[in-house]
Amino acid sequence: MEEDARTPGYAWYGLAILVAVYILNFIDRQLISILAEDIKRDLGMRDEDLGFLYGTAFGVFYALFGIPLGRLADNWHRVRLLASGLALWSAMTMVSGLARGGAMLAAARVGVGVGEASAAPSAYSLISDWFPKRLRATALAIYSAGLYIGGGVSLGIGALIVQRWNAAYPVDPPFGLHGWQAAFLIVGAPGLLLALVVLSLREPPRAGPRPAAPFAEFFGELLTILPPLTLIGAARRGPRALIGNLVAVALLVGFVYAATRLGEPAAQWSAWGLGVYAVFSWASALRARDPEAFRLIVANPAFIAVLVAYGLNAFLGYSTSLWLPPYAERVLGEAKTTAGLIIGASGALGGFLGTTIGGAVADRLRRRHPAGRVMVVIFGALAPLPFIVTAFTTRTPAIFYAMVLPMTALGSCALGAAAATTQDLVLPRMRGTATATFLIGTTLRGLALGPYLAGRLSSASGSLSVGVLSLLVTVPIALGAAITAFRLVPIHERRLAEPHPMTTVN
Repeated sequence: MEEDARTPGYAWYGLAILVAVYILNFIDRQLISILAEDIKRDLGMRDEDLGFLYGTAFGVFYALFGIPLGRLADNWHRVRLLASGLALWSAMTMVSGLARGGAMLAAARVGVGVGEASAAPSAYSLISDWFPKRLRATALAIYSAGLYIGGGVSLGIGALIVQRWNAAYPVDPPFGLHGWQAAFLIVGAPGLLLALVVLSLREPPRAGPRPAAPFAEFFGELLTILPPLTLIGAARRGPRALIGNLVAVALLVGFVYAATRLGEPAAQWSAWGLGVYAVFSWASALRARDPEAFRLIVANPAFIAVLVAYGLNAFLGYSTSLWLPPYAERVLGEAKTTAGLIIGASGALGGFLGTTIGGAVADRLRRRHPAGRVMVVIFGALAPLPFIVTAFTTRTPAIFYAMVLPMTALGSCALGAAAATTQDLVLPRMRGTATATFLIGTTLRGLALGPYLAGRLSSASGSLSVGVLSLLVTVPIALGAAITAFRLVPIHERRLAEPHPMTTVN
């Protein structure tokens, strides 16, 4: 039985490689945080523009491509998919260093998002096949720790590169590159080498048959989620589906028009609305094509409750991750290297401790209660709050820096628990798709909205503290969703184990 299976040593080796990939993933993703003040100055941007670059431009396309790439991870060679995605996002990080304006930098961030969308579906699926259920949250938590290690390392590396580049070339730098541009170029290069290492991993066997033409399914999935191809996909499903998609497009256009009339930037809300429409289109297609997957993922209230709860956790987490370094530089007057090294080291250690300990505690609690992992999600929604408030109100650098480690550790503790809970609610053949759906919850709610809204409120109020702390109004919603998940998860896990007329043997 799976619960009694012995975990081979190769699984731990493979996990170590995946952690290295995830570290680079978040180095490339998070680097913009420590470079924010330099980019803002050199490209004439505002805080909401930085929030758009960090969150929305990256996050919407990360979520959008996560679904078809999650499908490809379910049906194709996951190791090759992961290596290809790693090479793409590393190359696009380097392209970010060549940007001369906001539009090119945004386009490069879109490319980084598309490449990184391949990582989590492939990695989550590999880990779920390598490790038995009793260790799955622990393994996913160890993998997820790469998020915080990479995010922390990026701040220190980015600050040092900028400092040394600007010191070495105070005038007439090579090719006219600023220090922040050099940082993008330098940190992107190692990913191209690691992609070759990833290719050496062995693909684990999977239960159940897989489609003979996985790329045909991948391109078919694009027709369900990539506008304007979504209209072709809807037309193929019939007039009713096409009319539904056209109505959704009309609502999207009306929403963006209303937002711009209120003074909101069109780029932010066009991108976010596009993401919401794409997810609607995909869910409609999934319901027609794979009703069992739709039932267990999109129409599963336990799954959705976990998504909402952890998505709002990410809403705060991504916002604080972006704005901690600018707060230290702008409000506290700290040097970039000091802020980068201390915040980076504290964040890396706190994130590693939070995710690994949180995952282990979640597994232990699950053995005592079917919804034990959700207890960690509830804890993660509340425990970081005093440290967030203190960090973004203090004017004392020592107090500010002291808040970073506990804030990050407590804010990260629920990641493995939430991810493992969603995996437990679906069949093995759906794990990649379930992972992509889980990431939508943390991306369209968290990454694509939190950093931007904090920046927008910062510009409107003239206070970065007000911008970040205003987001705490979402905490009661997150708590309510987590409590709902605690009640529903055991019920739906039991239903998953029961025979169902649409269930296939895996």
